[in-house]
Amino acid sequence: MAGIGPLTQDWEPVVIRKKAPTAAAKKDEKVVNAARRAGAEIESVKKWTNRAASSSTSLNTRKLDEETENLAHDRVPTELKKAIMHARVEKKLTQAQLAQLINEKPQIIQEYESGKAIPNQQIIGKLERALGAKLRGKK
Repeated sequence: MAGIGPLTQDWEPVVIRKKAPTAAAKKDEKVVNAARRAGAEIESVKKWTNRAASSSTSLNTRKLDEETENLAHDRVPTELKKAIMHARVEKKLTQAQLAQLINEKPQIIQEYESGKAIPNQQIIGKLERALGAKLRGKK
């Protein structure tokens, strides 16, 4: 080790500081009051909002509000649900058996017979073929 030369330190000093305050901390009332007492410069900015635009309804919203028509989905008519029940009973089928014949869930048959379903022409066509009865139009 005699011929290596002078020993030097390659380390640089590290300075540890506190983190700068966040924006929320700068707005804190205690911090602002402390800055005022210390005589620091404080900037206050008033936010501006367009209350007229935010409080008034847009044109489309106004049209929807003024709409008086009651919109609802069409439901299965009484004649159709009675015709489905009558044809199913004549064939001596349960709702589950009829659903299996037309490859649908039993819940769909139950909804059609209770009148809660939204009519689907494809399903009504399947029911007509499976039951051998005309369910739509004139009998």
